[in-house]
Amino acid sequence: MTLNRIAASARLALAAASLAIAATAAVAADTTPPANAKLTAARAHMDAKRWAAGLEELRRVNDTGNADWHNLMGYGLRKSKTPDLDGAERHYSEALRLDPKHRGALEYSGELYLMKGDLTTAEARLATLDKLCTLTCSEYRDLKKAIERYKANGNKHVPEA
Repeated sequence: MTLNRIAASARLALAAASLAIAATAAVAADTTPPANAKLTAARAHMDAKRWAAGLEELRRVNDTGNADWHNLMGYGLRKSKTPDLDGAERHYSEALRLDPKHRGALEYSGELYLMKGDLTTAEARLATLDKLCTLTCSEYRDLKKAIERYKANGNKHVPEA
């Protein structure tokens, strides 16, 4: 096999692996599969938009040393009927302290900053995701769309459809 064929095969394998990883992303974005099994019930509540039940389950689990736990807490607090944006920000910040490359927390905190009218910080989160993601990732694409909606609406937050 020639060196060019080996290089081409390696590039194809890398692209296939990247696509396989991207296909495993969960709705409530966690760091990497396999997701923490203790969070399965809370994640199911969040995916079904049962924010109060999801938050209750997260409080029951109380896994405060886990970045995914903090990310889901922030997500639930931000999406709740009566959003707690300051509480969500604290949880996203803790998730990122525990795991500075946590793509879900980067995306969701960027969306939170748009809700707070802080485009500069949201764009900084997007730039971080751009550096972390190979061939882009769903977190990058979703935050980019949210920023585009924000700008198109006169720098005002637009909830996702």
